[in-house]
Amino acid sequence: MLTYIISFGVLLAFALVIFCTIKWWNLRLVGPDPVGLFTFIAILFTSGLDVGLIMFPIAFDFPLYADVATEPAYGFTNPLALEFGFWGFLIWAFYFLTAFYFCAIEPRVKFFDHGIVKLINNLVIITTCAFTGALFLIYMPYYIPEMGDGETVIPAFYVICFLVILTASYSSTDIKYVKFLSVGSTLVFFALIIGMWINAGMSGGEFVDTVSLVGGYFGNIHKFVIPLTEYHEFYLFWWFAWSIMIGQFTSRFVGGLKTWQLLASLLVFPSIPLVIWFSVAYYYHQNAIDMTGLVNWSMTVVGILFVINSFDSLIRLYTDNLNLTTDRYGKVQYVLGNAALLFVLTLLFQSQWLQIQWVGTVVICLYVACIAYVIGKREAISDMTKTRPLPAE
Repeated sequence: MLTYIISFGVLLAFALVIFCTIKWWNLRLVGPDPVGLFTFIAILFTSGLDVGLIMFPIAFDFPLYADVATEPAYGFTNPLALEFGFWGFLIWAFYFLTAFYFCAIEPRVKFFDHGIVKLINNLVIITTCAFTGALFLIYMPYYIPEMGDGETVIPAFYVICFLVILTASYSSTDIKYVKFLSVGSTLVFFALIIGMWINAGMSGGEFVDTVSLVGGYFGNIHKFVIPLTEYHEFYLFWWFAWSIMIGQFTSRFVGGLKTWQLLASLLVFPSIPLVIWFSVAYYYHQNAIDMTGLVNWSMTVVGILFVINSFDSLIRLYTDNLNLTTDRYGKVQYVLGNAALLFVLTLLFQSQWLQIQWVGTVVICLYVACIAYVIGKREAISDMTKTRPLPAE
């Protein structure tokens, strides 16, 4: 049943991407807090990705994709192409769709302002925040083997997780922290890639040979549209769970891009660092390069920054949506309240009492309800030729 649900959701989303791009090709999109393209992509990249980007490839994904005897569905291409297909290019169209919607359509129809829709949407945001925290907590032992036995979540990891959530709660109190962390984390991520490249002694030729393997994705791109396996299905539900809230958050920063430019930007710009990162990581996997010590700690630090970025942008979003602001409750109550709520939900996800597939299913239902509502309000968008102008310099 879940396979049918996510397949329907993905096909629906891609159909909407094609429709919106063709119909409003040159529509100029402006959010309420527009920024330059680099800052926008940095905010999108660090908000739309989480700790799994750092922690999954080398330790879990590459070995899984290489074991075609166990999973023959992966045999049509190489592990690097599969990893990129699970994280890059085509699936960023989900974020284009929702960012476009919140820039151009939602201000006219106000679907997400309705009480029950607002409640469901913010419950999705809160639970997905907690899922990010649970991933970080569950996989921390593998990336900090110097602490514990390398497999068990020990009390120290719970403390680290809570402190990360607490930090994100504080950074969400001011939008300037969100922008600063997004740009800073992007630069630190590139520094991690360069450092790991140097540590591996990877030559330019070896990098070119490795990165060329990504061509296996583009030659088989159609195979990534619907689930290849249960694991791919999990990834697609994960992306769907994020899609509405990331579009809602990042749409406020769109700075005058036309529809086709926004689509091209989201497909191409985030994919470039992903290709480079996965290629370096795959070189480590192929050559069984030792990662203990500084490499592991560096990856953990960057992973923590990504978790903080994911949390602070989403905390900022749902607290704004629900008017749970520092102005209303004070900074101390705001920070501690959000940290306590998200830490409890993180523990629920860790125990698998909550599943990201459920959240993704709810998001697909929101897509369907929103389409029906917009069709009923189609006169509100019948003359949609331009959005509000950019603020004066």
